[in-house]
Amino acid sequence: MRTMLVTALVIVTSAAPATAQDMACPVRAGANLASRASPLDSTSFAVGAATVKICYGRPSLKGRTMIGGEAVPYGTVWRTGANETTKLITTAPLMVGTIELPAGMYALYTVPGESEWEVIVNKSYEQWGRENTYTDSVRAQELGRTSAKVEPVATAIETFTIRGEPLPGGSAHLILEWQNTRIRVPLTTKK
Repeated sequence: MRTMLVTALVIVTSAAPATAQDMACPVRAGANLASRASPLDSTSFAVGAATVKICYGRPSLKGRTMIGGEAVPYGTVWRTGANETTKLITTAPLMVGTIELPAGMYALYTVPGESEWEVIVNKSYEQWGRENTYTDSVRAQELGRTSAKVEPVATAIETFTIRGEPLPGGSAHLILEWQNTRIRVPLTTKK
């Protein structure tokens, strides 16, 4: 009887969901993170009662024009970072702009433009992040698209950065910034 109770406790304990900030960023099996030119990073922040975690690769400019250049052309789906797809993890239902998300893990893509970006949230997050893997079957798993205006940045931002900016009332902005570009995507808890 005691063995069954301990076994049941282990099963229940291991099935309990972790908070987003405690979750490890998923990477490909056997990936050598130390040898990457664009390091894996993450950021966690609160949006109301939800914890949001973003896992992404952080490419650097290294003297190149990236946004609007050959690597990240305007009007083309971008993995929004480097290496694996950028992951958005939320512990509670959330609105990303106009997109409703249940709690879970998603891929975050963007379509950069000169004055506005399209932000895409997709249920398919396991494929490698290269844009040519954004196939029709991956596209069919989109939860939605929302737009964000471009804010020019006077001083170039060398390394791609994603961060949360808390706002009054428990909402936040998801900020993506790189080169001379910044976008803000509103995040609110789903009512």
